[in-house]
Amino acid sequence: MKNNLHVFLGATVADAAARPLHWVYNQKKLLEYIRGKKDFTFLKKNKSPFYNIKTGKVSGYNDVGQVMFKTLLDGDENLEKNFKKNILKNFGPGSKYWKNLRLRSRYKKVKDWRGLIRGPWIHQNIIETVNNIKSKKKISGGIKVNESDGFCAVLPFFLYGHDFKSLEKIIKIVTVSKISIKYALAKFYLIDLALKGAKNPINKFIKKFSGNILFKEIINDIKKIKKFRSKFDTNTIRKLGMACSYPGTFNSSIYTIINSKNYKDAILKTIKAGGCNCSRANFVGAYFASIKGINSIPKSWIKKTIPAKKILNQK
Repeated sequence: MKNNLHVFLGATVADAAARPLHWVYNQKKLLEYIRGKKDFTFLKKNKSPFYNIKTGKVSGYNDVGQVMFKTLLDGDENLEKNFKKNILKNFGPGSKYWKNLRLRSRYKKVKDWRGLIRGPWIHQNIIETVNNIKSKKKISGGIKVNESDGFCAVLPFFLYGHDFKSLEKIIKIVTVSKISIKYALAKFYLIDLALKGAKNPINKFIKKFSGNILFKEIINDIKKIKKFRSKFDTNTIRKLGMACSYPGTFNSSIYTIINSKNYKDAILKTIKAGGCNCSRANFVGAYFASIKGINSIPKSWIKKTIPAKKILNQK
């Protein structure tokens, strides 16, 4: 596909596949939901305890990437300015995301408000970004949390051939968290190594950046993960981190990648592990699509993914 967009397709399909089970932290309930199913992607009935959107749509993690993708399709001229405008349009005042944010503040007064939100869920980074763009701040990215929004937002930009020097500037439109930027860059280097034909991008990453201070902690964690038992265990995900934040979301993704045979296997394991599976699915899906190609993504899954058609049209 043009501009290696099969990698973005891999992230998008994985996110949509996991979405109906997004943020299910109760492992007993999760096992009930998937019991007897060999393929528990794209569940028709939403099981997320926080919000409910149509099956086939993507979470807010991937949706910010869709906003970047739309911006790129409109052309490179004034990309940063147009990306900010499109973020406001998609997530800001007047959007379903913003409406639901206002509803959430009301529901917090209720003892158990979860599950009452119909429609998409806006993330903390994006809330801050929207407010900063509205306030016309020079650097608009959020700082309160260390999550995957930066990576998800910039993935299409990266795939359009922009160099690593320009990535950080674009990431900062969404997040200025140093931790978020560091882990986003690590993910991009891993995908880049895969696209360039590395047989084992993770080992290549360790070797290439062994003396790099920025990635020292990341490499040490990967080395520890590689020593874990080879059989995939959801309890290990729980220990590494099943929530949205780094380093847990990254380390759990690496553990899943190491213990998976292919794209489908990896995404099913990501979903089964629970928690913030969508944030992990975006990276895991992108990684396996970059190393195994577009044919590794199940065609039946692609057909069920609503934003997939627009990506496939860019041939």
